[in-house]
Amino acid sequence: MPIKSLTNRHSSFKYYQGIIDTMKKILILTLLAVMGNAIILSAQKSDWNDFYNTDRIQDISIRFKQKNWKDVLDSLKLNGEEMLIGSVRIGVNEYKNAGIRYRGSKSFKYGGDRNSFQIKLNHIDKEQNHQGYKKLNISNALRDPSMVREVLGFEIARKYMHAPKANYTRLTVNGEYRGLFTNIEYVDDHFLNKHFGSADNTFFKCSRPDEDTKDAEGCMKKVSGTLVYEDDASCYMNNYEIKSENGWDDLIGLTKALDGDVQKLGNVLDVDQVLWMHAFNNVLANLNSYAGDYSENYYLYQDKHGRFVPIPRDMNLCFGSYKNIKFKGSYLSLEELQELDPFLHADNNAKPLISKLLKDPYYRKVYVSHVKTIMNDNFSDGQYEKRAKELQKLITNDMFRDKFKYYDHNQFLASLTKTTGKKSKIPGIVELMDKRAKFLKKHAEIRGFAPEIGDVEILGREKFSNKAVKTFILNAKVEKHAKKVRVYYRFNEGDIFQVGFMKDDGNSKDGAAGDKLFGLEIKPTDGAKSMEYYLVAENAVGTSSMPSNYMFKPLKVELSSLNQ
Repeated sequence: MPIKSLTNRHSSFKYYQGIIDTMKKILILTLLAVMGNAIILSAQKSDWNDFYNTDRIQDISIRFKQKNWKDVLDSLKLNGEEMLIGSVRIGVNEYKNAGIRYRGSKSFKYGGDRNSFQIKLNHIDKEQNHQGYKKLNISNALRDPSMVREVLGFEIARKYMHAPKANYTRLTVNGEYRGLFTNIEYVDDHFLNKHFGSADNTFFKCSRPDEDTKDAEGCMKKVSGTLVYEDDASCYMNNYEIKSENGWDDLIGLTKALDGDVQKLGNVLDVDQVLWMHAFNNVLANLNSYAGDYSENYYLYQDKHGRFVPIPRDMNLCFGSYKNIKFKGSYLSLEELQELDPFLHADNNAKPLISKLLKDPYYRKVYVSHVKTIMNDNFSDGQYEKRAKELQKLITNDMFRDKFKYYDHNQFLASLTKTTGKKSKIPGIVELMDKRAKFLKKHAEIRGFAPEIGDVEILGREKFSNKAVKTFILNAKVEKHAKKVRVYYRFNEGDIFQVGFMKDDGNSKDGAAGDKLFGLEIKPTDGAKSMEYYLVAENAVGTSSMPSNYMFKPLKVELSSLNQ
């Protein structure tokens, strides 16, 4: 056989083999794509089925044996803490012998058609739950014509704090559609275990005392949840509701610490989370909170390290729906809300949780950084408006057929851009926040240039070296006149972060002195093989952090990866 023929046959073989190989690659890529889509769809399905999926309206149906259930619930609300037994259906799941009662104080109306509900699925059967949730909060969204304040407010809060989830529910009672409500995660054992890994520690609800509650003799007046220190332990009873079996001494210890050295506060208080709460309340004009007249609507839970952590609650009056910042009446106008001082109460000794922290230069800079972060993440580019419109589009049909709603459909549609009501004068969310964002952006102390953290590197084993890396050597390029660069680090998830200071002195594994490359060597303890960490750079006017979501997702490095 001629060589040419053999060559042609060989070429043909290679040609067809190439086609087969190509088809194999296409088949493999197709299978991978299908598998990838299946994984994505599975993840989407799992998220979609989440009881508090923000983009889903839940269907909750309550059925009582009593036809006069409204009268019974009114009576139970006015005369104690008892609950009416009923069955609750969530989607296709039915839960019998649940306990139901009206909730709220300011939002409750005797004989009202739109009172909020509290549901205990485990009222009789202590293990009965829906996706782990045993208690449900069904809120009537009082004084919120937009119906997005709670859902949007909590959605923003969860980016920075331990905050409840929230979405919407169509509520039906004894076959009658009662309207569209907001569905807010209950802050209970399930919530605490999920966020803190425990539910047995000291736990308080900080709220306004009932109107008929008198201040105890010898106690300060109008204290509410301010955390002002008082010598007499009995003075605390009217202003805080204890949710744990004990813990009064812990709470009094916190107020005493606030009355003392600010540098020691970190031992009993998660200062960073408190600063996030203050920044959130101020930026969103959420004055039905510690920032308002009654210092209310938040929880305090003591974590496993003995530090109290704030947990926000009730957002239906955020975005300026509640306007009072003083006890004797100071209902702010729209313009005053738009230009609300970002350092409100900074000099108010009756608000130590704000004034004590903001008097400290470093904490004040961190607070400013948090204000900027919330602004940039949500309000500088109009993301909040887009999100508010998405939520309204989701619920508009159900709002339209809600015969018990507080506001008509035209008010609902206009509520983002126009003030609603002649008496309450609830500002439109966009009407408020567009000008507020511009005001804050121009504020002298907030517009200052914070340091910029550039490349962050942890040095690994040198090339061709047999010497294993046993410590974590950090380098970070930091511009804009950084004076201090802190590294917060821990070797075990859940531990308190320790702090170290990076230096630009030429002697700290940092290169040459003054080259803006900061360095620090951290030696692991107790045989630790990994480290979680984040950086905070400080200059004369501000701070910046890397990563920005360090609260929940700090950076992580393992010695094994450095030695590859």
